[in-house]
Amino acid sequence: MPKPLKTLIASQLRDSGRAMAAAARLAPEVAAAAGLLVAAYRKGRKVLAFGNGGSAADAQHFAAELVGRYERERRALPALALTANSSDLTAIGNDYGYDRVFARQLEGQAGAGDVALAITTSGNSPNVLAGAVEARRLGLKVIGLTGPGGGRLRDLCDVCVRAPAARTALIQEVHAAVIHALCAAVETALFPRAPKAH
Repeated sequence: MPKPLKTLIASQLRDSGRAMAAAARLAPEVAAAAGLLVAAYRKGRKVLAFGNGGSAADAQHFAAELVGRYERERRALPALALTANSSDLTAIGNDYGYDRVFARQLEGQAGAGDVALAITTSGNSPNVLAGAVEARRLGLKVIGLTGPGGGRLRDLCDVCVRAPAARTALIQEVHAAVIHALCAAVETALFPRAPKAH
């Protein structure tokens, strides 16, 4: 492999390591977010996650870890990724506009006491903001995963976890780590005696 490519790869990995090390200071916010999830699950409620692009994939990843499992053998937890149904997304986008694709689904799927996980690296994605506004109107708790500033989403959240990184790719890497930390916290709090799956 040419040396410039090796140098680039090494630089990328070092940047990733620095972002992860800096993310450790997010522990209080992540713990607060985990507390909202645990409280909702103890009341028989559910989680609804949404975002665009890589954040859409993160929403689906998060829901999969909760419905399936993260590291413990335990019962399934109710979680929906509002990014996964192409018919919902295209019908709502066509009839109401793309900015309403998450808000409309929340109107139909969510109830008071549920938790919304809104993911946007900029904190300013219009459809994510509209979803957060709708979630608050419906009586949901809102957890935001954003970049360092939080954008306009910050003021719509009960807890906003702001990744300490400037580049979108690094923000997304921190979000993935936060999602795993949330899943670990939820499983430990709700299923302390459940055996490890692996």
